[in-house]
Amino acid sequence: MLVLTRRIGEEIVIAGNIHVAVVAVKGQQVRLGITAPPSVPVARSELLAGAAESAPLPTIARRSRSP
Repeated sequence: MLVLTRRIGEEIVIAGNIHVAVVAVKGQQVRLGITAPPSVPVARSELLAGAAESAPLPTIARRSRSP
């Protein structure tokens, strides 16, 4: 596991087209913003843990980033 330190407003880039930004930190909660192509499924791990392997990934509502 790679562990990185980021501040609010900073981001990491995965494979050149997936951006993960720190949006807010409040106590022990961290809000992340994820921008990825529509072909890349994005889901919380707890949603996948109980799902059957044959079940499709849940559809995630995507918001476009304002320029």
